[in-house]
Amino acid sequence: MAINDLLLGILLDWIFGDPYFMPHPVILMGKVISFEEKVAFKYGKNSRDLYIYGGILVFINIFLAVAIPWLILSRTSGLVYKVFLVYSIYQAISARMLHYEAMKVKEACARSLDQGRKRLSYIVGRDTRKLSLKEIYQATIETVAENTSDGVIAPLFFICLLGPIGGYLYKMVNTMDSMIGYHTDRYEYLGKVAAEVDDVLNYIPARITAGFMALVSIFFGRFKETIKTIQKYKHAHLSPNAGYPEAAIAGILDIRLGGGHWYFGKFIEKPTIGEGRKEISPEDISKTIYVLYGTEIAMVAFILLISLF
Repeated sequence: MAINDLLLGILLDWIFGDPYFMPHPVILMGKVISFEEKVAFKYGKNSRDLYIYGGILVFINIFLAVAIPWLILSRTSGLVYKVFLVYSIYQAISARMLHYEAMKVKEACARSLDQGRKRLSYIVGRDTRKLSLKEIYQATIETVAENTSDGVIAPLFFICLLGPIGGYLYKMVNTMDSMIGYHTDRYEYLGKVAAEVDDVLNYIPARITAGFMALVSIFFGRFKETIKTIQKYKHAHLSPNAGYPEAAIAGILDIRLGGGHWYFGKFIEKPTIGEGRKEISPEDISKTIYVLYGTEIAMVAFILLISLF
């Protein structure tokens, strides 16, 4: 895979994002997972069955995510090969869509609390019906921070390692985790393997993300504070990985994130992240988006530097 292909894919994401009218591989992945989930719950009689079905589901979906693009790439050439290659890179990255969705939440909050809650519900798994404005801002910032890793840096990492097939593999695992990888009565066993595989795949990207976020913090005059916040709060999360980017953004903005929330009718306790000397404001959403792009640019610069050797 040429660097030019990677840069073109990133540029397409910056310009177009993920228009709703265009087909997207993640939507297809979601439909496949949703069908498999129904089948698993239909035939799974106990927790052991669901755990086994969850493992089979992960195996099947990883196979599909690797085999289908490999077949397409191996049987095409010339312009068709090039278009599919760049398209695969473009579709794996979601910086522009994160930007778009976060700003939509911010704009909705400016109109009314109810509209802000509704718009936020499009991008988070937690129950948004009783959230305050501050909690909506916080949830948006957490989502953008975590997905700076999951939606941008991790796909780039696996694309660089395995080509576009790496992007599909990662997006499939991450989509499974986002759909069934919850610690709730319904998904505790079915989604356990998916969540564990997702944790493994995100181990390195999450830490890379926090490192590049710390570099970006220089432009906010918060480098030392961000490093200290990452060191102190990197494990203050139920996920072994999400605490890294969330601690980084908490350090950059000098805010407090985390805390318990309702998910699918169950309250999940979570630790807090950050010192929180400053009140969260809607402008912090915009600053988080700047950090998102700055982190992506830092990652791309690193990839370009590595490619020279």
